[in-house]
Parts: sequence; structure tokens; C-alpha cells
Amino acid sequence: MATIRDLARQCGVSVATISRVFNNPEVVNAETRDNVLRVAARIGYQPNESARTLATKKSYMVGLIWDTDHRRPGWRHPFFQEIIIGLKTALSERGYHLLMLATSDDEGSHLRAAKRHNLDGVVFIDNGTQDPALTQLAESDVPCVSLDRPITGPRTTYVISDNAGGARIAVNHLYEQGRRSIATIAGPGRTRPGIERLDGYRDALAALGLPERSHHVVEGDFYLAGGHAAMRRLLELDERPDAVFAAGDEMAIGAIRAITEAGLKVPEDIAVVGFDDIELAALVQPGLTTVAQDKGGFGTAAATALIAMIDTPATGSPPPSVLPTSLVIRGTTSTLPRTSP
Repeated sequence: MATIRDLARQCGVSVATISRVFNNPEVVNAETRDNVLRVAARIGYQPNESARTLATKKSYMVGLIWDTDHRRPGWRHPFFQEIIIGLKTALSERGYHLLMLATSDDEGSHLRAAKRHNLDGVVFIDNGTQDPALTQLAESDVPCVSLDRPITGPRTTYVISDNAGGARIAVNHLYEQGRRSIATIAGPGRTRPGIERLDGYRDALAALGLPERSHHVVEGDFYLAGGHAAMRRLLELDERPDAVFAAGDEMAIGAIRAITEAGLKVPEDIAVVGFDDIELAALVQPGLTTVAQDKGGFGTAAATALIAMIDTPATGSPPPSVLPTSLVIRGTTSTLPRTSP
């Protein structure tokens, strides 16, 4: 097995530098750190985790809480899968491990788990519920970062996308394509993204001088079946929309299926814009125009904020990170001029 001296010799740096890479990576310049980690992987060097933990008084373990089950099938949603991969990658690059925590209905379960496993910090993903266990954890001295959900506490922050801005981008794009009867399949009203994307949709309609029709707002669930069912309701209207902004890509893809089942064409009859830019968005036919979120940025921002709180507990909480969104234009929105007034 390769030793720390073997690694130092291969990298052309001192043993002290190698130690800093694994114990205090933030003090080593990125080029040196990346080279050490790359060579370590190639020669099979493994740092002494026990010694590192004793020296730094850290476990180098971060917990992940996502309270989802068969009633809330969040685990299979591709957007969150990509976020977790980004989070794990960002933490691994800084020498941390990610531990999935089981959840229960016990109010103190999350805090007890964090203490029992000696976790340096916790990341949790919004499940759309007001969980007393998460509130108790956020109010403790454990550093916490929330994804897609604002939280408050002595050592907390959160990472969220510019949901309202992304929705405005989507509606403005549809307007630019000549669409004037724009409906939305909204996200669940109990979730922050669902609320903010609906607000952005409404703001855009008002700014463009378009009327908001209550029957053109149908709530979905961020999944394929929910989008399909919501679109069928919109198709039954006497005043059928000529465009739909779906607050999630899976709902948009479900909507496309409902449109084609009704004998209509996308985008000729109804244009569709989604939100997320999941991998499937580029694979469906026609390709889905969507508002892209910075999925890798979620992981990087969460890891950076959490480690900042772990390393400098006296500085309090870093400010929230609001990540920008961008429009990815594909085939579900027409670029042909339209004559609608």
C-alpha cells in the first residue's frame, strides 16, 4: 500500500503539503490539490482517517436527509438524483463523505442521528412538509444547508434557484413566439419551487398585459402522470390554451403525451416549455424547450457553504445562494412567426 511519503515523492511536494491536502484542503492551491488527489487515486494512497479525525476533531462525515417514501416518490425524480451526485462530488473533492440518514416521525430523530454519528453537518432536501424534526435540527448547533427550501437557525443557510425569474423567462419566450393564451401546470403549492414558479408565471402575464385566466392554472405534482392529467384538464376547456408552461420537465413530458393523444401537434397547436433541463428533455421528440437549473451548482454551493460553517463556526451563517436559470430552446416551441394579436 502506498504511503504518504510515496505520494509526496510522486507529486514533488512535501509530506506536510500532502497532509494539508487531506486535512485542510482549503489552504492548498487548487492545482496542487487536484494533482495530489489525482496521483493518490492512481497509486492507491488512502489517508489515515482515524488519525485525521483525531487531529482535526472532525468526522469528515456529512448527513443527507430527504424524507421521502412510497407516498412521496422523490427518489426517482431525475433532477434530485443529479443534485445528489453533484453534492457527493463536491464533498468528496474536499475530503468529506456523504451519509444517508433514515427518517422517522419522531420529532428529535434527525438531531439525535447527527449527534450519534458525530456528523460535521447536514444537508436536507425539501419534501414539501413542515417537519418538526427538521426545525429542531435547524435550531441546533449543527451546521445545516437546505436545498430548494429556505430555513432559519443559528448555523443554517440554503441553496435555491431563481424560480420566479426562470418562470418569467419561459412565459416571455412563449410570448415572443406569438403565443397569447398561455396556461401553466404548476408545481405543488406546498413547495417553495411550486409557489415561486407560479408567482413568476403570474408576474410575466401581468408585465406582458395578458389576462390571467384561473382555469388556465392547474396544479401538478412534478411527475409524468401529474403533468399528463393536468394537460388533459386543460384540453377539455372551451378556451384551450395555445401554450403551456409546466413547472417541471416530467410534467411537461406528460403534457406532451396528452397533447399527442388528443390528435394535436407540439408545437404547431400547443407549445410547451418545462423547467429543470433533466437529461430526458433532450431525448424526447420533439426536444423539450426548458428552463435549465444549475444542478452541479447546487452541489458545489451547498458543499462550500456547509464546509465554511464547519471550519469557521464563529462567523455564523453564510448568505443564501440563489442560482441563476437559463432558457434552453428545443423543438417544443415554434420559431415560426404567428399572426395572433
